Amino acid sequence: MTDLAQSMTEVAAMIDRKLDQLLPAGEVPERRLFDAMRYAVLAGGKRLRPFLVVTTANLFNVSEESALRVASSIEILHTYTLIHDDLPAMDNDNLRRGLPTCHRMFDEATAILAGDALLTKSFEILAHPDTHSNPAVRAELVLEIARAVGANGTVGGQMIDLLAATEKMSMDIASITRLQKLKTGRLISCSCEAGAILGKAPRPLRSHLLAYAHDLGLAFQIRDDLLDREGNINEMGKAVRKDDSHGKATFVSLLGIERAHAQATMLVSQAIAHLDVFDSEADLLRQVARFVVERRY
Repeated sequence: MTDLAQSMTEVAAMIDRKLDQLLPAGEVPERRLFDAMRYAVLAGGKRLRPFLVVTTANLFNVSEESALRVASSIEILHTYTLIHDDLPAMDNDNLRRGLPTCHRMFDEATAILAGDALLTKSFEILAHPDTHSNPAVRAELVLEIARAVGANGTVGGQMIDLLAATEKMSMDIASITRLQKLKTGRLISCSCEAGAILGKAPRPLRSHLLAYAHDLGLAFQIRDDLLDREGNINEMGKAVRKDDSHGKATFVSLLGIERAHAQATMLVSQAIAHLDVFDSEADLLRQVARFVVERRY
């Protein structure tokens, strides 16, 4: 069985090299904007979403270049959401991936512009012929990823999150599940489906990957909520205990720690079961599911 840690390290290194190529330094006077973009994107992180793209693409014999370009595009897009999420008007965070957040390192206006530029850069990469020779494939990637991060995806989820925090909306398990499916789960699902889109996989196989990603995304968020309660700033690379201090309803606050652990474990088992159709070829994806609930960061 392929070692997950080694595979994630190797893919992260390839992604970092590709990101460095795709985000060159800019010219004066706008260089500050490019510096902020590169600072946020090249700050490290788990690179989980690009790993899911590359791993699912391998199931369908997609070329390495195509997979890396799409994986990098999604990581750039993910970084845009983090920059904006950290802003004073949103979560007002000072630390991300163990470093000052983009608006702290530069300034708030530059951070907003860096996020905007990364968002558009992501779609520029997806639409480029180097990503895939078939324009229909590129168009489908753009369509699905735009849906994943727009008003009915990540951005919509962030709106609900803000309303819940500022207006003290009543949030039950169903409400939190929907919020996190939008804010976190949609981009994880898209990362799993992107490899299948690149490989022109049949709909039934795509459905299995989407079912896997649905359960994986919820397990990921429950683990995040648990780490906010149980983790520490050195391992996490960002502030912890934020949810409690803000009086924010989470899976942990509603289920309790023991039930939250049990729910995450159950979701991982479900996610793994959805991969039966791929036999041993999906072993890395099975390991990812286990990693999601065992991680310390």
